[in-house]
Amino acid sequence: MLDRFKRLSERTITRLKALIFLLALWPLAKLMILGFQDDLGANPIEKILRNTGFWTLTFLTITMAITPLRQLTQRVWLGRFRRMLGLFAFFYGVLHFSTYLVLDQFFDWANILKDISKRPYITVGFSALVLMTPLAVTSTDAMLKRLGGKRWRRLHRLVYLITAAGVIHFWWLVKKDISEPLIFAALLALSLTVRAYYARQNRVNSAA
Repeated sequence: MLDRFKRLSERTITRLKALIFLLALWPLAKLMILGFQDDLGANPIEKILRNTGFWTLTFLTITMAITPLRQLTQRVWLGRFRRMLGLFAFFYGVLHFSTYLVLDQFFDWANILKDISKRPYITVGFSALVLMTPLAVTSTDAMLKRLGGKRWRRLHRLVYLITAAGVIHFWWLVKKDISEPLIFAALLALSLTVRAYYARQNRVNSAA
């Protein structure tokens, strides 16, 4: 039974992808429902900003965890969901920044540039979104083939830096209650530790 679970049929993977896709859209759907019901609280813009930012970091963290989970469990098929989860991280990141740009700042470019340059948590968060953009653009099979596997993998290692920047952005934003950023930081550290362990094992095996 466990051995069968290590290998999933294409039909099962397709169904899982559809389910994950719908679940990933639920945070946005919930925000829209609350908006239509005029139930976003006393500060709707802050609610949307916090929610979209939280889910951006959540999907980044899940994306980072795919490879360690695949290595630990030997479930190779887990890697089939990484691209979609990464794109959802970018999707919510764009929603997060768009909310700030349109609803919070009303396209006040002078004030936006001032915020980016003078508020460290905004600087870090904006930098993370900028770094996410080439990863989203090159996420297709065609771009993988065009760049070549080695260059593509090197580029997509930026996800480590992006996720770390997301954690810092969240940490500096909340200031006092750092319990949630601390959880994200711990999950990131765990993912990196597992990755480092298996990378070392591969080097040892290659040298043997």
